Amino acid sequence: MTTNLFRRVSNRALHLLARYSPGSTSWRPFLHRLRGVKIGKDVFIGDDVYLENEHPDAVEIQSGVHISVRAIILAHTRGCGRIIIEKDAFIGINTVIATSGNKTLRIGEGAVIGAGVVVTRDVPARVFLANEMPKPIATVGVPLTKAETVEDFVRGLSPIRPSNSTRSDASARESATVKPTGD
Repeated sequence: MTTNLFRRVSNRALHLLARYSPGSTSWRPFLHRLRGVKIGKDVFIGDDVYLENEHPDAVEIQSGVHISVRAIILAHTRGCGRIIIEKDAFIGINTVIATSGNKTLRIGEGAVIGAGVVVTRDVPARVFLANEMPKPIATVGVPLTKAETVEDFVRGLSPIRPSNSTRSDASARESATVKPTGD
């Protein structure tokens, strides 16, 4: 898929305008359509959304889709692939959707992608996909803003070790069950 120099330059200029212009339901979708992105009706494209710069025609966004602030949609990592975001899907803040050469990645109809999720495989219709909640891994002895060096900060970290009292609900229920003694 080769494009001439004029088309590549105009795609980048339109892309830049679309990323930073107002008009999340009007102007931005219009500019992306000019670039070659297939966009349905009533699509919302938030501020600073990066929508496939090199191969905009490899992206299809169906009607009713909402793409939140700073989402990144890439249809080319190691060759051009294809991304299809089906009707009424919701793409959360700072989400990354990426596919590689000769593959089609599909976000199903009505699917919800949470904030900060990285998607590299198909998402079924009407599924909520979210990152696991972050867990504390260490206590901070020297705040990073007060440390002379990063090494001082790292030396001040104390790993948080899971205690024996942290058991799964199933094992806790099992140990709480009274077993007959056979008397």
